[in-house]
Amino acid sequence: MQHFTPTFARDILDAAIARGSLESEFHQAVSEVFESIAPVLAQHPEYIEAGILERLVEPERQIMFRVPWVDDGGRVRVNRGFRVQFNSALGPFKGGLRFHPSVNLSIMKFLGFEQIFKNALTGQGLGGAKGGSDFDPHGRSNGEVMRFCQSFMAELSRHIGDDTDVPAGDIGVGSREIGYLVGQYRKISNRHEAGALTGKGTGWGGAHVRTEATGYGTVYFLQEMLGVRGERLEGKTAIVSGSGNVAIYAIEKLQQLGAKPITVSDSSGFVVDEAGIDLELLKELKEAGRERISAYAERRPSATFSSSGRVWEVPGQLAIPSATQNELGSDDASALIRGGVLAVAEGANMPCTPDAVDAFHSAGVMFAPGKAANAGGVAVSALEMAQNAARESWSFEESELRLRSIMADIHSASFEAAEQYGRPGNYVVGANVAGFVRVADAMLAQGIV
Repeated sequence: MQHFTPTFARDILDAAIARGSLESEFHQAVSEVFESIAPVLAQHPEYIEAGILERLVEPERQIMFRVPWVDDGGRVRVNRGFRVQFNSALGPFKGGLRFHPSVNLSIMKFLGFEQIFKNALTGQGLGGAKGGSDFDPHGRSNGEVMRFCQSFMAELSRHIGDDTDVPAGDIGVGSREIGYLVGQYRKISNRHEAGALTGKGTGWGGAHVRTEATGYGTVYFLQEMLGVRGERLEGKTAIVSGSGNVAIYAIEKLQQLGAKPITVSDSSGFVVDEAGIDLELLKELKEAGRERISAYAERRPSATFSSSGRVWEVPGQLAIPSATQNELGSDDASALIRGGVLAVAEGANMPCTPDAVDAFHSAGVMFAPGKAANAGGVAVSALEMAQNAARESWSFEESELRLRSIMADIHSASFEAAEQYGRPGNYVVGANVAGFVRVADAMLAQGIV
């Protein structure tokens, strides 16, 4: 019988690194999970004997493809497309599409690997996947975005379907892009297969609260986490990074629950508004106008814009990093701790480096990892799939109530798993363990496939 030891786990990680030596983000995600689940494997040697770890780190399918399209000037452009279908033990693959210049195979694999456990935590029978392209929709005309999306879907359509793989939006893929993708998929497949993509408009198969779900869900998880220590959101100042969908709707829910978010950011810098973020102005600039965040300070007397420094140097009791992976390092964590932060919830996927997470834990700061805190997006995507299958449409209130319940369940599962395996209050361990056990049990039952 083979027993789990740190060396055994290290050997599997080393093998994964050898197969993709430049995939640093993916290796970081795998290392975090392996460290967390060591106590589980020590108690359950059957997972080791069935090769669960070896199979978990290798995607079921990795698809890379050429995406040619023509810009408004008539020039032929070529981007690279990806879909990493990581694990379908619990159900059809599910995970977003990201259009951003930084997209590469390592980022797709890291996001897909994280998605396995995030989807498992929702309890809704979904596998993990991720996809996208190094195409940048920023500054492109609607016609250019449409032509790119149509070319992208011409290949992706071979690999998706409502019982196979159900993509959604992510960074750079909003309602405009989803619309073009759905239209092309419908034309190619000759079917109105509404459940093949999620994030659709509410007038044509979409779900209420899907736009708000990731931001709202992050705040709901934060609220549950604070409640364990007898704390409340009301009256607390929040530091939020990013200014996209997740940040906007995290800010909206924070305000609704009585907190005061005072920052937003984008790649050009960050804004501090001590009067509290003007949500309507932010939505106007970012959702309607797609402007840089500096325009917020130009139109808001109480706000200042900085193109240097770090948003994490602004004092606050709550922090929600909502921009991108590894945006918050150990120095940023130290700045937040000095500024009096009580709790951090990841709105983005893996925005905090391992050193930053260690710093938060050492300082007694409550920390919610992205696979638990930002699972609201995929949770409501699953609700959208259910509505599509039944040809139903639920109200905003009903959908939000279900989201609230799912996030409370994810918090409970993570909290209880951490307690069970001797790491009380450590939500990184709790989320990884709870998600892993659900996936590992399904893989064990289904044999070596």
